[in-house]
Amino acid sequence: MSAVVLLFGAIGVEVAATATLPRTRGFHDPLWSLAVLAGYGLSIWLLALVVKTMPVSIAYAVWAGVGTAAVAVIGYLFLGESMDWIKATCLLLIIAGVVGLNLLGGSHA
Repeated sequence: MSAVVLLFGAIGVEVAATATLPRTRGFHDPLWSLAVLAGYGLSIWLLALVVKTMPVSIAYAVWAGVGTAAVAVIGYLFLGESMDWIKATCLLLIIAGVVGLNLLGGSHA
């Protein structure tokens, strides 16, 4: 399986775990807490597989950036969080940074 597919799998699992984090009620709900911790564990394991073939600086930046942007969008769409022009602009800057890193990812200068 390609590193990019694994990376986006890791991002998807991490985003799902983070989006369900409020359901743990501060880690007082054991089942949701277990689901969140398992999700984070699976995501890190997948990320560890990715960095076998992709530079860790690129993999982690994409994982963190795309994950952060996705959680912010999910928070707005499904969790009742606010979105203003400053937050939207910052999310676009994160996405631009991830795209830039990917465009430069082939060079190891």
